[in-house]
Amino acid sequence: MIRMNWIQNFVKKLFRIDTRQDREVVIIEPHTFQANVIRNKLWYRGDSAEIEQYFQKTARWSVEKARFWAAKAQGSVRKMHSGIVAVVIDRYKDIVLADMNSISFGDDQEGLEELWDKIFQKERLNDVIGEGIAGALASGDGAFKITADECSKYPIVEFYDAENVDFVYVHSRLKEIKFYTDYKDGNKNFRLEEAYGNGYIIYKLYDDAGKETELKRLPETAHLFDVGVPGDIMLAAPLRIFSSVKYKGRGKALFDSKTDVIDGLDEVISQWVDAIRMGRIKRYIPENLIPRDETTGELLPANPFDNDFIAIGDNMSEGASHQVEVSQPQISYEAYVNSYASFLDMVLQGIMSPSTLGIDLKKTDNAESQREKEKVTLHVRNKIVDALNETLPELAKKIMQCNDVMCNRTPGDYEPTVKFGEYASPDFSTTVDTVGKAKQYGIMSLETSVDQLYGDTWTEEEKEEEVARLKAEQGIAEVEEPGVNMAAGIFDVDLGGDGDAGQGNEPNILDEPKGVPGAAAGSQ
Repeated sequence: MIRMNWIQNFVKKLFRIDTRQDREVVIIEPHTFQANVIRNKLWYRGDSAEIEQYFQKTARWSVEKARFWAAKAQGSVRKMHSGIVAVVIDRYKDIVLADMNSISFGDDQEGLEELWDKIFQKERLNDVIGEGIAGALASGDGAFKITADECSKYPIVEFYDAENVDFVYVHSRLKEIKFYTDYKDGNKNFRLEEAYGNGYIIYKLYDDAGKETELKRLPETAHLFDVGVPGDIMLAAPLRIFSSVKYKGRGKALFDSKTDVIDGLDEVISQWVDAIRMGRIKRYIPENLIPRDETTGELLPANPFDNDFIAIGDNMSEGASHQVEVSQPQISYEAYVNSYASFLDMVLQGIMSPSTLGIDLKKTDNAESQREKEKVTLHVRNKIVDALNETLPELAKKIMQCNDVMCNRTPGDYEPTVKFGEYASPDFSTTVDTVGKAKQYGIMSLETSVDQLYGDTWTEEEKEEEVARLKAEQGIAEVEEPGVNMAAGIFDVDLGGDGDAGQGNEPNILDEPKGVPGAAAGSQ
């Protein structure tokens, strides 16, 4: 080993090889987690004024200052937002909610289904779940908070997005969820912190300086006090669909990495509209031909919408003609359309197929190509469903346990399950085609096909009646398997040889029984 090191040092000296020193590179994150959440939520809100304020006030680096939304001009510049973020997120919310069939607690627990239906309807849980899906996709993550309050006899469920939620982990295990609510009292701002842990709820109120103050300081928080939850239950359920690489333990918004392409799409749309406005027909009118006010005789000012003209001086030369000249610049509509389609395609890459939104970016695509593109939507939809399959059963379980606590009962051990449809497309004709093929191939029963077609839109009685009608039309007879008594009646023969085959001396249906000792003698 010593000889090898000596040889290496000798080679370095011989060829004058110097060892390269490691260079330390420091990269500063441009935004905090809260600022990143605010940006993603502003994309979802879609207000152009809010988006422009955010990017102009937070632009610190050169790449941020060069963005369209951060640019400042001497005059007024019309900036338009496409709104594609809100359209995609709302569409995913509608797809998943329409595909969610039911949350059941099993057949062995009577009365739970009826109680759950009441809670689901009274507390509008379908809307709360929709808010959770949209909030998690727009901001990154969030959590459902379960509250027992005198204003309702059932548990109250609310969703807090990533801006107002913080998670406390110990060895990668969730220990506590903190919910934040802002209040305003005069010129002072206060923030309520609700810490939900296993078996406890702790309330703290902070002023605008970050110092803790009494809960009685505000009328909205005066009635709150720390409580212990029986059964060591955490009355909160986190929801995270995608995991963030930048912020450990937090979620990732659906359009978190699409800021630059969304900014480019908005710039193309704004330039397109600006070119259309600037490309209006222009009229060059001599000053003596300019319209004047009827009462004062003053020249009427030009209006870019209904009375656009450019005044030119009067030509007093011999043979001059005083006439209105009209001109219109040429607008490259095709170039703008191609740029718009390219940027929109980049925005939706890996997120949603344009076909799901009814957008046909390539007119040459056939039906099969369009269905292949739907796989992107199906993949993201399945990711959302997987996250809900983990969160919703836990949420339903804690809601029922909270209801037990409100009724002065020991929290029960519930095992709810949530069911989602098997088809990404909610179109009825597509479902009929798929179910019909499965029934034709013999891999789906008649009862299952009717259930898949009509789902929750029909009751169980209506489905049974439809199955009976279909069996009658198709000539499918109900076949009853022979029971024990029926089998005994068939083989009720006299094995003693007295000639009586049953108590009624009726003839045996087996005229020539075989393999039964003594049957032949008894039948003669």
